[in-house]
Amino acid sequence: MTRQPSSARRIASARRIASVLAGAVVMALLVGVLPAHAAPGGQARPRARATAAVDAMMKFYDPASGRWDPEAPWWQSGNALQALLDYMSKTGSTRYMPQVKNTIKEQRKPLPWWPEGGGEFRADSTDDTGWWALAMIRMYDLTRDRQYLDIAKTGAEYIHKYWDDTCGGGVWWDIPNKSYKNAISLELHFKLLASLHNRVPGDRTYLERAKQAWRWFAGSGMINSAGLVNDGLQTQSGSCASNHGTTWTYNQGVVLGGLAELYKATGDRGLLTSARRIADAVIASPELSPKGILTEPCEPAGTCNSDQAAFKGIFARNLDELDRVVPGHPYRGYLRTQADSLYAHGRDGQNQYGLSWKGPFDRADISRQDSAVSLFVAVL
Repeated sequence: MTRQPSSARRIASARRIASVLAGAVVMALLVGVLPAHAAPGGQARPRARATAAVDAMMKFYDPASGRWDPEAPWWQSGNALQALLDYMSKTGSTRYMPQVKNTIKEQRKPLPWWPEGGGEFRADSTDDTGWWALAMIRMYDLTRDRQYLDIAKTGAEYIHKYWDDTCGGGVWWDIPNKSYKNAISLELHFKLLASLHNRVPGDRTYLERAKQAWRWFAGSGMINSAGLVNDGLQTQSGSCASNHGTTWTYNQGVVLGGLAELYKATGDRGLLTSARRIADAVIASPELSPKGILTEPCEPAGTCNSDQAAFKGIFARNLDELDRVVPGHPYRGYLRTQADSLYAHGRDGQNQYGLSWKGPFDRADISRQDSAVSLFVAVL
């Protein structure tokens, strides 16, 4: 056999090494070994987007208080906690579990502005308690530690204390004055009740209360002729009629998650029909989805406050929960459109996100960021 000259052997060997290295790079791209941000077209993969948004959200975290921006409204730390726990649930990441446990430890203490609540997230408004109690449901789902389920039960009983016969039912929003019955407190209440039923073996009480709450809400007049949810009733003036208040996106959202939980509990497909009517009304609304992008009613006038800036992410979270129980997943495309738009047009160079999901980026704060996190987690 003829032997190649040594120089020829070296050239052939170099070519083989180059070929192997090229093949390795191709395989790395195919299986995702290279960093997630190296996806085709320069677009980060959904998990990478969500992770980067979570990491940016954690820059707002204050370990001393266990809150995300202690100057922001208290409920928003409960909402940020929910967004983080949803991310952990979907990805399996436990990187921020120490911060989660620190938040629960610090914030379950009696509140300085409402010590009569006795702690365990019992606040002076029923919706504030509801946000934190639902976060405890997700913490229980992650850990299976019953102490978190017990905190959620405590919250549910606390909110139920403020159900009475005024306007035929419903819970009061403002505990000290009992002047307003609104959509968000009731929606959080029945979502929490249905969630507890689905996690407490042999329960009947939570289920019956959840069904009662949904029946009252459906007949309250707060769902208007367009299929959208107004803010509340005219209880401040002594009337039980709808106040035809602003159709905030979070009021359209939490009811969807509540109906999804209640459907899981009962198998009643009529609940999905009701939920889809509201979800479809949002998507068809020229005010709430102009050109297909979710928009808060306050955005065009530039009047959104720090609470309202968080609302759209809550809608996305709950629309995802509905989409997961509806055959064919009809809302997946809408959610992906929102995520693609926000990522492309509403982001700064540090993976912080602004108010508008169609852009441009305006400024960063915890309400804008946890809203973005909930959106990116919704499409995972």
